[in-house]
Amino acid sequence: MSLTSFVPTPDFADYRKMFAEHFDLERTDDGVLLVRAHTKGGSVQFGVEIHRAFGQLFRTIGADPANEIMILTGTGPNFIMNVDGESFRIERERPGYWSYEHAYKDGRVNLISLIQDIEIPTIGVINGPTLHSELLLMCDITICTEDTVIIDPHFTAGAVPGDGIHSCFIELLGVKRAAWSLLMSEKIDARKALEWGMVNEVVPRDRLLDRAREIAGHIMKQHRVVRRMSTQVVRRPWKQRLVDDLDGGFAMEMHAHLAKGESVHTEETAENVLKGVGGDRKKGIVKD
Repeated sequence: MSLTSFVPTPDFADYRKMFAEHFDLERTDDGVLLVRAHTKGGSVQFGVEIHRAFGQLFRTIGADPANEIMILTGTGPNFIMNVDGESFRIERERPGYWSYEHAYKDGRVNLISLIQDIEIPTIGVINGPTLHSELLLMCDITICTEDTVIIDPHFTAGAVPGDGIHSCFIELLGVKRAAWSLLMSEKIDARKALEWGMVNEVVPRDRLLDRAREIAGHIMKQHRVVRRMSTQVVRRPWKQRLVDDLDGGFAMEMHAHLAKGESVHTEETAENVLKGVGGDRKKGIVKD
């Protein structure tokens, strides 16, 4: 008998309960895990708590060998179209602490964990308009609703687009198209996202999760090791992209933030950004 034992792997019932304030978790008997981010049961809003929770969840999912595929989406009609201004009080009161502990460190962990710690296939499901799309776009496969509009608001809000959205857009769109989208806060609708290769399919809202499960079912037909190793093959460009410029982008965004000395994560800023591109933050929509 060995002198030591394995450290227990995470128990799904335990971490399902632990993350319940931020995510609804469901798992089928064969290991297809559905993750729906939410805020108080509705569409997920951006705050420092859930920002940290994404990385914590990804690491936990990756450590549980019973998980075989992850479907990641949000609850409600949109994905991060609102800001919890009170959550970002720490940004205004302790900007130096926030810029490292909550922005730089947590933000890096989110994307690195999605790409490195989760070794199973991932399916991103964009459930409507989104201002923080990289977590869904950087999944192995991404589908979206017909009313999806992808916008990066950083520059329009007065911030450097360096927290991973730059890595995502440059990888998917190329240098010139990404520069335009990042600097102009371009509204990328579902049709354009499909044409430009940001998403794989556009699906009617009432079919969205059914289609994600169909894709998962197709992937699940192959041997467990084939699935996992294939994921590592198709994910190699993301790994290289993160190594090349994720840290530098975050550092430049935080340097500019501290130099400017103003918070950008306020409800007023979110309102102004969406008004500038013809949207309504409260309704979570972006008009044509």
